[in-house]
Amino acid sequence: MSYTKLTYHIVFRTKYSKNTIPEQHEKELYAYIMGIVNNKNSKLYRIGGMPNHIHLVVDIHPTIAVSDFMKELKEYSSKWLSKNPNFPDFEGWAVSFAAFTYNLNDKQKVVEYVINQKEHHKNVSFEEEYRQFLIENGIEIDEKYFLKD
Repeated sequence: MSYTKLTYHIVFRTKYSKNTIPEQHEKELYAYIMGIVNNKNSKLYRIGGMPNHIHLVVDIHPTIAVSDFMKELKEYSSKWLSKNPNFPDFEGWAVSFAAFTYNLNDKQKVVEYVINQKEHHKNVSFEEEYRQFLIENGIEIDEKYFLKD
């Protein structure tokens, strides 16, 4: 038997980072995403975000590649959002996403970060936040493509 424990912090955004997730309906979207995660035999520890992006703290089942997980999550949620009258401005998700793994000891710190998104973004833009995540995780940023989709 193989044993794995990969906790991801995943950040993904709306197309062109437009504010298309109304705060008064975000919990409805989060519940739908939770259902997708559960159907993938994965475990969602926390979900949160802002009108233009979402953070997940999640263990993805070891047989699922993170890219496949995100492709399906965005595909299913896009279809649902496009039919839901509570999200009239939603145009789709950006193609890109960022995913980082964390040590089990850091999981609670990441969960708290996601919980505090509203407060955090009073002072920090999504672009600043996203750029900082990439830099902290040693990912080289190609300005030609950064947040262009």
